[in-house]
Amino acid sequence: MRELKRGLRVVDEEAGRRMLKIGEVSKRSGVGVEALRFYEKSGLLERPSRTYGGYRVYGEDVLDRLAFIKQAQALGFSLDEVRRIIEDARKGESPCDEVREIVRRRMEELDARLRELQRHRRELKATLEEWDKLGRAPGHICGLIEGSEVGHAHHDRTEGLKRGKRGA
Repeated sequence: MRELKRGLRVVDEEAGRRMLKIGEVSKRSGVGVEALRFYEKSGLLERPSRTYGGYRVYGEDVLDRLAFIKQAQALGFSLDEVRRIIEDARKGESPCDEVREIVRRRMEELDARLRELQRHRRELKATLEEWDKLGRAPGHICGLIEGSEVGHAHHDRTEGLKRGKRGA
């Protein structure tokens, strides 16, 4: 194997035959060829060696890296977060503290989102109960929706403009 400019490693044909071509990596890992190229450009994967013919060839260790990336994604980590974790590990630093912090923040975000969803559910439930009592309501399209008190910013501004209240 010899190294060319910009870290590109070229392996002879015999060594290349013992390594995995991109299609085989894709097949064995379940990660598409385009995703593999993207992972390489993003720094999630090391630049693969090349054969004299220009084919990308990988060592078996790429499969472990891809399994790690998929597992991290399944746990909710973004590719940027995975890249930072991998970079820490490359530097010889343990990324475990950062991983715990990311998960703590994610849990806080999920808790806030769940509270918002529960609030929205209560509003919808109360609205539906009112609508069940009302039955049908006249309107341009559906009087139930048009007469609804459940609002959001766009709806409130639109209603204010209809009533002649600029910026309401």
